[in-house]
Amino acid sequence: MAEHYFTESPSSEAKTRELRLDLAGREITVETVSGTFSPTRLDLGTAVLLRHLPTPPAGDLLDLGCGWGPITLDAALSAKDAEVDLRVWALDVNSRSLETTAANAARLGLDSIRTVTAAEVPEDLQFSAIRSNPPIRIGKDALHELLSTWLPRLAPGGRADLVVSKNLGADSLQKWIVEMLGEGFSVVRTGSSKGFRVLTIERD
Repeated sequence: MAEHYFTESPSSEAKTRELRLDLAGREITVETVSGTFSPTRLDLGTAVLLRHLPTPPAGDLLDLGCGWGPITLDAALSAKDAEVDLRVWALDVNSRSLETTAANAARLGLDSIRTVTAAEVPEDLQFSAIRSNPPIRIGKDALHELLSTWLPRLAPGGRADLVVSKNLGADSLQKWIVEMLGEGFSVVRTGSSKGFRVLTIERD
């Protein structure tokens, strides 16, 4: 049975490669590894999300499902350029993803990044920003559990940005998030490109 990128400890051979890509207005080189999400290129949905994001606010930012780290690295680089005091929590279940994100952060001299599993995030921590290309393919129930665990941990005034394929249920997911979060949150579509929706959640 083929392994998924949401496997905790991939057992397949770890094949690494270097990618050159543009993040935060510069060209960088990163390392990716097989057994993680989209190891051969910057995923199209992630690219759409990155084009729609503002400079991150100060505080704590959660990258929910960090993969090899593009959203994390973009946030940390953007904050560094803007002299914003930001801590980035790069969260994933996949040990290979966490190792690769940490290696890429070190390669780029970014010391604001912490790679973590869910159990390693302080329980009382609230986030000024949450960013994610969520793992739709884990199934609806698991996805709902994931989002209902983390989206309510937005700090007052905080903002979450998710990118979801229209064909994989972006519009129905938006309605579910509205119902799940209830009063005190707004959920709007702030971008649409190449078959993807960018959903922005703000806490009053």
